[in-house]
Amino acid sequence: MKIRPLIIATLVGIALQVGLVLAGHVIRVLQNPGFALGGMAFAAVAGWIHVRMARGDWRDTLIGGAIAGGACAAVGIAVSATLGDMPFSRLIVGTAGSVATGIAGAAIARLLSGSRG
Repeated sequence: MKIRPLIIATLVGIALQVGLVLAGHVIRVLQNPGFALGGMAFAAVAGWIHVRMARGDWRDTLIGGAIAGGACAAVGIAVSATLGDMPFSRLIVGTAGSVATGIAGAAIARLLSGSRG
């Protein structure tokens, strides 16, 4: 697996997640259902970015999407919990959901790229 695309995709996802969390901390109406929907969408974007940059095989595609999606969500949820906007107990379920959407984003990007392998 190529590490550089994974790091870039994860950092972009973290930036999006933390941006949403900070905006939701100030503008409370963004929190529900914005944190859940936005967080999963950003995890899918991170998986998508990984695929577009790495152009690996299916195994690397799905693993990279899972890692990028889950890692960025874990950071976003941890920041939100630290700010008191959600309980830390959401870390496991929220991260798991974002792992799944990271995989989905990666799979869709892979399918649309027309790559073989």
